[in-house]
Amino acid sequence: MKLIYKIKENDSYLNIKELLKAHFNISDRLLLKLKKNNKILVNNNVANINSKLSLKDQVEINLDFEEDNSNIVPIKMDLEIIYEDDAYLVVNKPAGVPIHPSMDHFTDSLSNGVKYYFDSIELKKKIRPVNRLDKNTSGLVIFAKNEYIQECLVRQMKKDMFYKEYIAICEGKFEKPKGIINAPIARKENSIIERCVNESGDNAITEYEVIKYNENMNYSIVRCVLKTGRTHQIRVHMSYVGHPILGDTLYGSTSALINRQALHSYKTGFMHPIENNFKTYEASLPKDMAILI
Repeated sequence: MKLIYKIKENDSYLNIKELLKAHFNISDRLLLKLKKNNKILVNNNVANINSKLSLKDQVEINLDFEEDNSNIVPIKMDLEIIYEDDAYLVVNKPAGVPIHPSMDHFTDSLSNGVKYYFDSIELKKKIRPVNRLDKNTSGLVIFAKNEYIQECLVRQMKKDMFYKEYIAICEGKFEKPKGIINAPIARKENSIIERCVNESGDNAITEYEVIKYNENMNYSIVRCVLKTGRTHQIRVHMSYVGHPILGDTLYGSTSALINRQALHSYKTGFMHPIENNFKTYEASLPKDMAILI
């Protein structure tokens, strides 16, 4: 992948470095890597970042340099790829699969499967998941194919510019068919995992709409849209309003209907860092949730 910019008459960039920082928002860390690998060119010649620019100069940033990704073991998996281009990969993660490798999941994380896939297409890049899902939450996960794309998408996410829609199956019947839960979330005292609603926490907003209520089994199918991205946000908010997610043993209780929290990252949307248009992706419900709807 290459980023290309041609100097225009009204541009006032002092040098290449200013162009890369101001126009492309390239971080200092990535800038050092580009310099080290001689991947910054002006008019097809390797250039110094402090060099001045002239009208009609063409600046090219080549992001295709190889990286060491040997820290992750490649394991063949049946990845459900929703979308792929030169910038990123969108995968529908099954429940029970963590995104990152760990001591307990050194060879069975989603990143292991993506590493195997990258090897198969000869993409020698680090494995860079952009968003996070709990191990037992299914749905959309985005992997950036290079550091620049990762920076762009993480920046959007930090500014809450991502559209994130989930389908949850919650206990009981909601009093209101739709609403907004605006309740700050903090880490629960003496726990490294559990979160709770606490006034000292970070701002957290969830919009919800009940799609269907199952009177016989007393549960609701709920569409949730995250306006912020806090750890366990939907799980905490649903429990807080008295409708914990089915099967959520951390914030509710076990369920005879499903053996994990019934939560699925159904739809996501964001600005494509290269094409500069808004993209949306959807992931079909897994069987354990689909049979309940």
